[in-house]
Amino acid sequence: MPAGLDPRLPVLVGAGQVTVRPDRGDAPLEPAALMAEALGRAERDSGGRWLLASAGSLQTVSELSWPYRNPALAVAERLGLDPPHLASTRVGGNLAGVAVARAAAEIQAGRVDVVVICGGEAGWTRARLRAEGHEPDWTVQADDVDPPELIGPDRPLVSAIERRRGAARPIHVYPLFEVALRARLGLGVQAHRRRIGRLWSAFSEVAVGNPEAWIREAYSSEELVEPDAGNRMISFPYTKRLCSNDRVDQGSGLVLCSVAAAERAGVPRDRWVFLHSATEAVDHWHVSERADLCSSPALRLAGRDAFRLADVRPDQVAHVDLYSCFPVAVQIAAIELGLVDDPFADGTGWGGIGARVPLTVTGGMSFAGGPLNDYTSHGLATMSGVLRADPGAIGVCTANGGYTTEHAVLVLSTAPPAAGTYRHAEPQAEVDALPRVEPDDGWVGPVTVESATVPHDREGPTHVLVAARTPHGCRTWCRADDDATVAAAMVEDLVGRRGTRTDDGILELA
Repeated sequence: MPAGLDPRLPVLVGAGQVTVRPDRGDAPLEPAALMAEALGRAERDSGGRWLLASAGSLQTVSELSWPYRNPALAVAERLGLDPPHLASTRVGGNLAGVAVARAAAEIQAGRVDVVVICGGEAGWTRARLRAEGHEPDWTVQADDVDPPELIGPDRPLVSAIERRRGAARPIHVYPLFEVALRARLGLGVQAHRRRIGRLWSAFSEVAVGNPEAWIREAYSSEELVEPDAGNRMISFPYTKRLCSNDRVDQGSGLVLCSVAAAERAGVPRDRWVFLHSATEAVDHWHVSERADLCSSPALRLAGRDAFRLADVRPDQVAHVDLYSCFPVAVQIAAIELGLVDDPFADGTGWGGIGARVPLTVTGGMSFAGGPLNDYTSHGLATMSGVLRADPGAIGVCTANGGYTTEHAVLVLSTAPPAAGTYRHAEPQAEVDALPRVEPDDGWVGPVTVESATVPHDREGPTHVLVAARTPHGCRTWCRADDDATVAAAMVEDLVGRRGTRTDDGILELA
């Protein structure tokens, strides 16, 4: 064993990814098969022996393309494994990161030596079969199969008010965040569209070099932000290419173990990636209660603690992979983590947002692929290879669930942590103590527009969804259906405009 290393230190020793393209002739695989294949690749990637067979815990990230009663068991049976502990995450894009963070803590505490984590979605194949009116011939587990242990909270993300007012779908809520951020940055509507186009263009260029990316094509800013037949508007200012792409068939596998277990398995030292620190935090649960629509105090505090526990500064980070469901999620994360020199300097820094380093190693969820809850596993798998090729460099991966609601931040390097141990923290009490906004769904009277987006269907714009503030500072949700307001919301700056909310929630601009 290397001198001076804690034998319980957690290391990521193997990472595997699978991208199956049935549209290009690949044989489709069901989600459990994607996961099993990815774990097999992860073990081979480690260069070690018997790691899967010695796993004390096999965990799967929540998958939605097929209803396994126990997906972890389905994967274990495919691999001929019988681990003592099986678990799966609930729904949440943050939970792949949370699973890794907590597995590392269990390893550091000496409660388990080897943990394997995997995820898989066959969204492309499932959508194609549904369109053809077919059901896939995939594994069906018996009704008496015991469910796995579940990781993560069981709580609806959306309040009754938000659901009633149509502020419930990510493709509508994240554009509201984007417009609120644009207003805070002081950018005009068209200047802001160019900004997010430049950012996503830079992401697409990274995907070109990623052999596991679903779309390996570089796009210009104009090709991303301007709607056309293949890039329809989803909810202004987001077109289809600016949204996460979940129609993918992809799997991931990660092997984590203690230093002692890595030594026993014969894993070469140059395969080791140490987990230095990880943190978790959750913003105020309902969007209606947040102090604003363009920040994340939970991510800021989680990032602060992750850097402090790893004894590194943001300006020492060399490689980054930010959760990238939509452009605003990346921008908020880069600002909160201190990865931008000047967030107000439009057109400078990586991606045109002032970033000091590239903010993705995969190409992001629009291009590399957004397999629902499992993207972060792919980010970590890719990051492990990047760090092995740059020994001693610091890498950071983030995970995001809900509407920038739930967060995990992980710090990694091939060099062992300066503290000598892996550290894990949850600064939740600080987040919970922050001020909240009170929602008021019964308000009738004057309001000020806080943010606005224009949802579209395949025929065109449908209405304007508006977050507004009452004179008392409460947040209320409105909509406008008239053509003039719909058109204005995509050309003018509605943020700060005054109007009146009627008793049925209609906004009438002054």
